[in-house]
Amino acid sequence: MSHSDPKRGKPLTGRKVLGIAVGAFAVILAANLALAFNAVRSFPGLEVENTYVASQSFNDDLAAQLALGWDVEARLEAGVLVLAFTDAEGRPVDVAALDATLGRATHTRDDQRPDFAHHRGTFTAPVDLAPGNWNIRLEATAPDGSAFRQRIVLRVGEG
Repeated sequence: MSHSDPKRGKPLTGRKVLGIAVGAFAVILAANLALAFNAVRSFPGLEVENTYVASQSFNDDLAAQLALGWDVEARLEAGVLVLAFTDAEGRPVDVAALDATLGRATHTRDDQRPDFAHHRGTFTAPVDLAPGNWNIRLEATAPDGSAFRQRIVLRVGEG
């Protein structure tokens, strides 16, 4: 077979190899730029204003929270968000105050602050949630003033 055989197509030249290489790097660069742009655009913001100041009381706050021995369970029952606070023995605990934000992990567009009703360690609030993963960022206060902070992942299924 000769070099000009029609079954073999056109020869691969240096210009074609350069075009393939430049095209491949252009696709990679475009994908990286698109991902970086979306990451920066969708970042919900800072957790704390000053991490150094927040770190100064972290160990004391953690020790006070662990001393409470609280656990919290979150579930969705027929459009009602239920937060159940219990002690180490599984008994309901007295919660003096609750502040909670329900939202997605990736953006703040769907954030909401449910209006909870309280009854013996259980808080309930009607919510309308689309399927997927939701985060509950809560801060509860014990009667002695100790703060209990936790982030809970709530998975809402289809149907």
